[in-house]
Amino acid sequence: MAFGIKRKELEAWKQKIDEGEIAFLTHYWLDDRFPDCNTVTKAGCQDLTKLERWGQQYGLRKEWIHHRRDGYSHFDLLGAKQREILKAEGIVEKLVN
Repeated sequence: MAFGIKRKELEAWKQKIDEGEIAFLTHYWLDDRFPDCNTVTKAGCQDLTKLERWGQQYGLRKEWIHHRRDGYSHFDLLGAKQREILKAEGIVEKLVN
Protein backbone atom coordinates (compact mmCIF):
# COMPACT_ATOMS: atom_id res chain seq x y z
CA MET A 1 0.00 0.00 0.00
CA ALA A 2 1.43 3.36 -1.05
CA PHE A 3 0.74 6.60 0.80
CA GLY A 4 2.24 9.95 1.71
CA ILE A 5 2.69 11.25 -1.82
CA LYS A 6 1.27 14.41 -3.30
CA ARG A 7 -0.16 14.64 -6.81
CA LYS A 8 2.34 17.41 -7.62
CA GLU A 9 5.26 15.08 -6.75
CA LEU A 10 3.83 12.31 -8.92
CA GLU A 11 3.29 14.68 -11.84
CA ALA A 12 6.85 16.05 -11.54
CA TRP A 13 8.22 12.47 -11.57
CA LYS A 14 6.23 11.64 -14.68
CA GLN A 15 7.35 14.83 -16.43
CA LYS A 16 11.02 14.05 -15.82
CA ILE A 17 10.49 10.54 -17.16
CA ASP A 18 8.72 11.97 -20.23
CA GLU A 19 11.78 14.20 -20.78
CA GLY A 20 14.08 11.16 -20.80
CA GLU A 21 15.64 11.76 -17.38
CA ILE A 22 16.24 9.22 -14.65
CA ALA A 23 13.59 10.33 -12.16
CA PHE A 24 13.13 9.42 -8.50
CA LEU A 25 9.93 9.22 -6.48
CA THR A 26 10.06 8.16 -2.82
CA HIS A 27 6.95 7.47 -0.80
CA TYR A 28 5.82 5.56 2.25
CA TRP A 29 4.87 1.99 1.53
CA LEU A 30 3.80 -1.07 3.49
CA ASP A 31 4.04 -4.63 2.20
CA ASP A 32 4.06 -7.77 4.35
CA ARG A 33 6.73 -9.27 2.06
CA PHE A 34 9.17 -6.55 3.19
CA PRO A 35 8.49 -5.96 6.90
CA ASP A 36 11.69 -3.95 7.44
CA CYS A 37 10.94 -1.42 4.69
CA ASN A 38 8.60 1.53 5.16
CA THR A 39 9.51 3.48 2.02
CA VAL A 40 10.18 2.69 -1.61
CA THR A 41 11.86 4.80 -4.27
CA LYS A 42 10.83 4.38 -7.86
CA ALA A 43 13.70 5.14 -10.24
CA GLY A 44 12.23 5.47 -13.71
CA CYS A 45 13.03 6.55 -17.24
CA GLN A 46 11.19 6.37 -20.55
CA ASP A 47 14.41 5.28 -22.29
CA LEU A 48 14.70 1.68 -21.10
CA THR A 49 18.27 1.31 -22.39
CA LYS A 50 19.29 4.34 -20.35
CA LEU A 51 17.46 2.96 -17.31
CA GLU A 52 19.19 -0.42 -17.70
CA ARG A 53 22.63 1.22 -17.94
CA TRP A 54 21.88 3.43 -14.95
CA GLY A 55 20.81 0.41 -12.91
CA GLN A 56 23.91 -1.59 -13.85
CA GLN A 57 26.17 0.88 -12.05
CA TYR A 58 24.33 -0.02 -8.82
CA GLY A 59 24.15 -3.76 -9.44
CA LEU A 60 20.51 -3.71 -10.55
CA ARG A 61 19.49 -6.25 -13.16
CA LYS A 62 17.34 -5.31 -16.14
CA GLU A 63 14.96 -8.12 -15.18
CA TRP A 64 14.06 -6.09 -12.08
CA ILE A 65 12.56 -3.24 -14.12
CA HIS A 66 8.82 -2.97 -13.59
CA HIS A 67 7.70 -2.56 -17.21
CA ARG A 68 4.61 -0.40 -17.50
CA ARG A 69 2.46 0.12 -20.57
CA ASP A 70 1.89 3.74 -19.65
CA GLY A 71 5.60 4.53 -20.19
CA TYR A 72 6.54 4.90 -16.52
CA SER A 73 8.76 1.85 -16.21
CA HIS A 74 10.97 1.86 -13.13
CA PHE A 75 13.11 0.03 -10.61
CA ASP A 76 11.71 -0.29 -7.08
CA LEU A 77 14.48 0.56 -4.62
CA LEU A 78 14.13 -0.78 -1.08
CA GLY A 79 16.11 -1.00 2.14
CA ALA A 80 19.90 -0.72 2.14
CA LYS A 81 20.08 -0.54 -1.68
CA GLN A 82 17.59 2.34 -1.64
CA ARG A 83 19.73 4.24 0.90
CA GLU A 84 22.94 3.49 -1.02
CA ILE A 85 21.55 4.75 -4.32
CA LEU A 86 19.84 7.85 -2.91
CA LYS A 87 23.08 8.86 -1.17
CA ALA A 88 25.08 8.28 -4.35
CA GLU A 89 22.57 10.33 -6.36
CA GLY A 90 22.67 13.16 -3.80
CA ILE A 91 19.01 12.77 -2.82
CA VAL A 92 19.52 12.71 0.93
CA GLU A 93 16.38 14.69 1.77
CA LYS A 94 14.27 11.62 0.91
CA LEU A 95 16.16 9.26 3.22
CA VAL A 96 14.05 7.94 6.07
CA ASN A 97 15.76 6.09 8.95
